[in-house]
Amino acid sequence: MKRRTPPDSPLLFEDVPLTPDFKLELKARKAGHWPVAGADEAGRGPLAGPVVAAAVILDPKRIPQGLNDSKQLSAAKREELFLQILATATVSIASSSATRIDDTDIRKASLDAMRRAICGLSIPAAYVLTDGLDVPQGLDCPGQAVVKGDARSVSIAAASIVAKVTRDRMMTRAHLVFPNYGFAAHAGYGTAQHRAGIEAHGPCPLHRMTFRPLRKDGVVAVTEEMLRD
Repeated sequence: MKRRTPPDSPLLFEDVPLTPDFKLELKARKAGHWPVAGADEAGRGPLAGPVVAAAVILDPKRIPQGLNDSKQLSAAKREELFLQILATATVSIASSSATRIDDTDIRKASLDAMRRAICGLSIPAAYVLTDGLDVPQGLDCPGQAVVKGDARSVSIAAASIVAKVTRDRMMTRAHLVFPNYGFAAHAGYGTAQHRAGIEAHGPCPLHRMTFRPLRKDGVVAVTEEMLRD
């Protein structure tokens, strides 16, 4: 019977939890790039609503405690950190509507929202760290795409929180205009409640008509690659 020896590089394994820190930002600063912005988006997967992107430049002396991937935080903790980030950091937010998503695709719409968020910073970024596989084109500074960036960089984590909270608030307001779908409860994701609302009332202007099950025959469906972080 073969015995399995422990790995000598445990950090290469996905089950090891990641904790975001400021190392990537300091590395960029050492290379002469400052300030450094983190950028992320929220809302690639839902059937309705915009995709929202945020860019954040943290103050190294006032980094909020507890920053992490927004998906790892409770709604209450996200709201708490959202307010702290707005009070201590330079923040910019942009979004791409469901119409724009349908006119292009979710990947292009997400990157365009991210680009506009970065370009909208009141203090221009000298370097950008983005979550995922892509750095938006059309920036005035270099950047680095970081896989699982919201779990590795506190700047990206801060951006993920700002984007998530902003989008959730937008969808809560959308519920007041289109109450038949339960947007306040699921933020546009394809829950049973949401699908039942679509079945009963048909789509509303916030729905992404290129997403299954809303797309019509002949329209290219969203792929996993388009949704991939």
